[in-house]
Amino acid sequence: MQMPIINDIPTFNLKVVLRETGIKPDTIRAWERRYGLPEPERTAGKHRLYSQRDIEMIKWLMARQDEGLSISRAVDLWRSLEAESRDPLSDSVYQIASASPQPMVEFSVGAALDEIRQSWIDTCLVFDEAQAEAILSHAFALYPAEVVCTEVLQKGISQIGQSWFQGTTSVQQEHFATALATRKLNTLISASPSPHHQQKIIVACPPKEDHTFSALLITLMMRQRGWPVVYLGANVPIAELQKTITNVQASLLVLPAQQLHTAATLSELASSLYHKIPIAYGGRIFNLLPDIRSRIPGYFIGSNLSHIGPTLEHLITQTSPNPLIQPASAEYQTTLMRFRDQKAAIEAHIWDKLGSNGIARQHLVIANEHLTQDIEAALVLGDIYLLGNEIKWIEELLANYGLPQIGLIHFLHAYHNAVLQILGQHNQIIATWFEQALSTVN
Repeated sequence: MQMPIINDIPTFNLKVVLRETGIKPDTIRAWERRYGLPEPERTAGKHRLYSQRDIEMIKWLMARQDEGLSISRAVDLWRSLEAESRDPLSDSVYQIASASPQPMVEFSVGAALDEIRQSWIDTCLVFDEAQAEAILSHAFALYPAEVVCTEVLQKGISQIGQSWFQGTTSVQQEHFATALATRKLNTLISASPSPHHQQKIIVACPPKEDHTFSALLITLMMRQRGWPVVYLGANVPIAELQKTITNVQASLLVLPAQQLHTAATLSELASSLYHKIPIAYGGRIFNLLPDIRSRIPGYFIGSNLSHIGPTLEHLITQTSPNPLIQPASAEYQTTLMRFRDQKAAIEAHIWDKLGSNGIARQHLVIANEHLTQDIEAALVLGDIYLLGNEIKWIEELLANYGLPQIGLIHFLHAYHNAVLQILGQHNQIIATWFEQALSTVN
């Protein structure tokens, strides 16, 4: 049943509110000062005036405390529901379990985060949006927003993504879960309080990086700490980013990257901005391959995003220049230039060798795209053996698309031959890696 609209016209003084709710005057003043709830109007004489909705809000928050929530978590839940255009005072909104056609998974106050995360994953895999949202609402009531975002959402979509590479979940399931998690972050960002710091932060994904979840999570965490954040999204071109830094007059640039080839674009981007702005970076690939960190002219923000707030605040307020990097050798730089010039010729050579070998065209396209961009990235970063982990990734990816290992071996042999033929005297770095890689998959 639709609940009647509660009057939000400022009418009642503090004495009426205290009588109607039983709250102590010091408590309500502390709530207003710390959490911005309620938000009474002021008379010309600076006396507070509350609406009937303010009174019902106070009762609602007190009821959540009676159920075991801290006031900060109760406020977070209220703001989360409002940000989703759902009235917290409606029983049909708060009692999510009763509105769901299926029984809701209930969690105790001490529920383990891995239990909540697995329940959320399970509901995403069966495309049950209502149940997934309900689980998150309960999680946000039990834990701080940053904890839920990192331990449930971030780890949850990472687990689903890994399952897709292994062929146990579909791309549709992965996209569904990612869309839900991204929408939740956008909702929380929209509900963040107004910034009270002056220095601005730009958060952007480097060129060719399309995974935006980490960038959104960083944006949320810093906005909740009162910092003005300009979020630019995925695949930001170098030239556009340079203009934005100037226009915004930002004090810090944060660049998350998840893949080897986007770590390389990040490195080139950071090098072009080395003297213009402090740069922070992080992401999956820097946790998998820590040696890459010495190739990035910026500050590594750590492997755990839950600690990012104090780290970035320190970078904003300190004045040290970006760290020096270990440049690629002259041999690597020469090989990189030659490889970039001859990528099209290498691809054509591979097509000539494998076009009639029974390997499906879509498999060749996928394999060539990923290996080429990763070879180029390893050359940019000055270490061809960074490809060690990526060959396993490509193998899993192609297996997910139905390409047997023998097909991968044929492809690697064809690519190796193309490198020898096309690059001539500049083939040594890449050819040596191929010889070792082929010895492990044959």
